Order: sequence, then C-alpha cells, then structure tokens
Amino acid sequence: MADPAPAAAGVDLRAAANAALASRWAKPVVFLLCLVPLVWTVRLAYTGELGAEPVLESVKASGLWALRFLLIALALTPLRMLTGVAGLARFRRMLGLFAFFYATIHLSTYVGLDQFFDWGAIWKDIVKRPYITVGMGAFLILAALAATSTDGMVKRLGGKRWRALHKGVFIAGLAACLHFIMLVKGWQTAPLVYALICIGLLAFRRWPIRLGRRKEARGGTGPVRTRPAASPRSAEAPGPRFPDGSFPARRS
Repeated sequence: MADPAPAAAGVDLRAAANAALASRWAKPVVFLLCLVPLVWTVRLAYTGELGAEPVLESVKASGLWALRFLLIALALTPLRMLTGVAGLARFRRMLGLFAFFYATIHLSTYVGLDQFFDWGAIWKDIVKRPYITVGMGAFLILAALAATSTDGMVKRLGGKRWRALHKGVFIAGLAACLHFIMLVKGWQTAPLVYALICIGLLAFRRWPIRLGRRKEARGGTGPVRTRPAASPRSAEAPGPRFPDGSFPARRS
C-alpha cells in the first residue's frame, strides 16, 4: 500500500501556500517587491553607477523589467495548474499592470530624456526603425489591456468580448520579445531565452499540461476520483471568466 505521507505533505504545502497568498499582507508585499527594480535603477542613476550613458541604460532596464513582469504574469496560470496553488491567480492582474507600468517608464524615458520630446525625430524613429515600431505596437496592446483590466470593464465588455481582447496579451509578449531581439546587435542569448519562454507559455495555453492524472488501468489501484466540493462562487450567478476558466480576482 502506498505511503500517504508524501501526498499529505503535498496537500499541506499547497494549503500553506494558499493561506499565505490569501493573507491581507500578501498583496502589499508583492506590490513593494515589484517596485524594487525601479528603486534600484533610480539609486544607480543618483549615484552615477549607470555607466557612461545613464539615460540609455535606464531605457534598457525599464524595458527589460516590463518584459519580465509580462512573462511572470503569463506564467501564473501554468504555475497554478501545475502546483494546485489557486492563490496565485490573485496576483495576475497586479503583475500585468506592473508590466504596463514599466513599459510606460520605458517609453517615457525614451521620449522625454532620450529624445527631449522631439516628436518629429520620434516619428522618424517609429517609421524607420522596425524594432521601435514593434515595441510601440506591444505598448499599445498593453495600454488597452491595462485600461480594461478593472472589474467594471469586465462587466461592461461582457465575458466573451473581454476574453477575446485579453488574448492579445500573448501578442504583446511576442511583440516585446521580437522588439528585444531586433534591438540588440547580432544574435545574443538573452533575447532568445525570453522569446522561448514566451513561446513555451503560449504553447502551454494551447495545449495545457495537467499533472496528477494517474492511469486507472494499473490494477484498479488508482485513486478514486471524487467530485470537488462546490466553491462559494459556484452558487453565484455565472460571470465573466479568464480564458483558463477562473474568475477575475476580486479586489481586497
């Protein structure tokens, strides 16, 4: 007979993780952690440690963190499915908005500090440099997603239209990775790694990998599947859902 201890330990770990993520302190802590890259970059700029071209380094750093937060937000659903830690869904919207926040800093630094609001030069850059055109496209998609991320917009748009619109997050991710690849000189490893991660997350969404399914043909000794208990939300009127089937996180 199989030892139930490992399974019980897994359940306990999931329960502890869900309890921690549901804590009233979880969101403030994650929020402050998301601000660390900005504080660190400002500190380096203030102390003159950003190198010979601090404005260019600031543009690069903010763009890189925008891409990182976008990929982290996209990874939450696969992590939730693989680990069974449902509390991860609470932070998807926050991390997505931080991706837009850092993308806004990235664009603002380029427009204000690099180009000094020279709109003619900026327009020439957008037209003549393909990587800027692609980056602007990614930013516009993120802006549309950020503007419609509230619960009120979910209700106004309706579940079907809202889900269709927010599928554009993967287009934004791919465009951001392409922007990074086109920006660097030559074929470098880092942009390709980010692109492979984004493609992997997109593949997971298309063909979800669900763990914990055992074959019942093993001598009939597999675990008996029971119907999960209904959640409190299941008794409510059905509302808009994310593409993975979960409900939008409620503000807390």
